[in-house]
Amino acid sequence: MGGPNASRNFLLNCAAWKKIADGNCISKRKIDIRLAPITGAVENVGYPEEKQFYTDLVSACCEAGVSLCIGDGCPDFKLQYGIAAVKQVQNKFPQKKAAVIIKPYPNEKILERIEWALDVAETVGIDIDSYNIVTMRNLVHLEKKSPEQLVQIKKRLARSGIPFAIKGVFTEDDIETVKAVHPDIVYVSNHGGRVDTRAGSTAEFLAEHSMVLSANCGELWIDGGIRTASNVQKAASYGVTTVLAGRPFISALCKGGAAAVMQTASLLKK
Repeated sequence: MGGPNASRNFLLNCAAWKKIADGNCISKRKIDIRLAPITGAVENVGYPEEKQFYTDLVSACCEAGVSLCIGDGCPDFKLQYGIAAVKQVQNKFPQKKAAVIIKPYPNEKILERIEWALDVAETVGIDIDSYNIVTMRNLVHLEKKSPEQLVQIKKRLARSGIPFAIKGVFTEDDIETVKAVHPDIVYVSNHGGRVDTRAGSTAEFLAEHSMVLSANCGELWIDGGIRTASNVQKAASYGVTTVLAGRPFISALCKGGAAAVMQTASLLKK
């Protein structure tokens, strides 16, 4: 779960929440704490078994009152395991669903994955930033999505009443895409520092561009270096409605199981 240039952007993500000033937005709604989309448990986390990772993490976050998000990867079973884990927690929490983040494959392949996920998806997003991870792009033939392609996905989801998110907004070009598409959700992210389109942090990007992003979407989400309740509240001061965290919940799970995930969630909610 590192990143290029000695994890430069990951470190900047963490440091920037202390540096940026509070924004001017007075939030009228409770901010949502959500699991960030993470796959590759064996290669990225060192978990002994891929399927069990999703089951354990999704279940622990659900019990901790953390909203869910699942991602996809290569091979296809990574998304399928995430979907299965959400269906499993639905046995105890029947209304529980997840945001489902899909990589920028050709649209035909994206539409196929949407069909897989319809039973568990409360939101579907396209992970535009993962195109910039060269190894992933070459492995599964990711595309740099045009606004027209994203609008096609947005219209398909609208027919099922599912909000559409653009995930990985982190550059000026991404802002222009947001203006053209007007997604339901803009999700500011640099893939946990793993995408190196430019040096910088998600917090600073949010502080600079939150007004124009909020004007062109329904909700604003963000991840990257969020570790404390004060970080969460600072994000809210820029109009963010949902913050997402991946490493903190995964580290807690590996160190102390579901109880540690519960404790981590409480630190973000205080």
